[in-house]
Amino acid sequence: MNEPAVEVLYESGPCLVVLKPAGVLTQAPPGIDSLEARIKAWFKRRDNKPGNVYLGVPHRLDRPVSGAMVFARHARAARRLSEQFEGRLVRKVYWACVEREVAPREGTWSDYVRKVPGEPRAELVAQDHPEGRAAVLHYRVLESASWGSWLEIELETGRTHQVRVQAAARGHPILGDALYGAAGTFGPAHEDERLRAIALHGRGLSFRHPMTQEMVSVTAPVAQAWHELGIGNECGTMNDE
Repeated sequence: MNEPAVEVLYESGPCLVVLKPAGVLTQAPPGIDSLEARIKAWFKRRDNKPGNVYLGVPHRLDRPVSGAMVFARHARAARRLSEQFEGRLVRKVYWACVEREVAPREGTWSDYVRKVPGEPRAELVAQDHPEGRAAVLHYRVLESASWGSWLEIELETGRTHQVRVQAAARGHPILGDALYGAAGTFGPAHEDERLRAIALHGRGLSFRHPMTQEMVSVTAPVAQAWHELGIGNECGTMNDE
């Protein structure tokens, strides 16, 4: 049985950035497919490693979301990367295709979000809600189209389903995101809804290498479904300001 391929975007010492496909869990219990399990199997095969493989997971992407993810090969690197995420020192840039035209064409969305207990979703709440956590993102419209708006988003915080719930609350659900009210689908049709993609992509990560302290910036290519919307990999790079 062929194991799923791992697309490596960057590797240096204990630091690894890979492209997470949409429809794949970041982590899962043993025996269930996940990006973590795929990378561990890939390392065992590539490095001919007989024992267990350590893999630190300092951040996550939702199952239907694609994009760049950074992992660590040992605990010290994992801790240093986690501290950067917790300290909001990592630049996280996303692309999102949403329904309807977004106005104004650039701005900041500030809300309070909570994870709904016992359900796989989040919701906006009042500022004084005891479970509410501040959620802030900055966006700009890269292009308008018949299906809606193509956004570039920079996350200031990293809450559960943050981009998805903040966009949907303003009448702009992400294409394919039925959980938050999207009307249509995005990407390949799967009978199993857990395998379906939404038009949200972790386009880029910028962080300090956990050992050398050098700045690392990685850009993740988009899948075919994005090209079908007229969006290519040559557009809207991490260097755009």
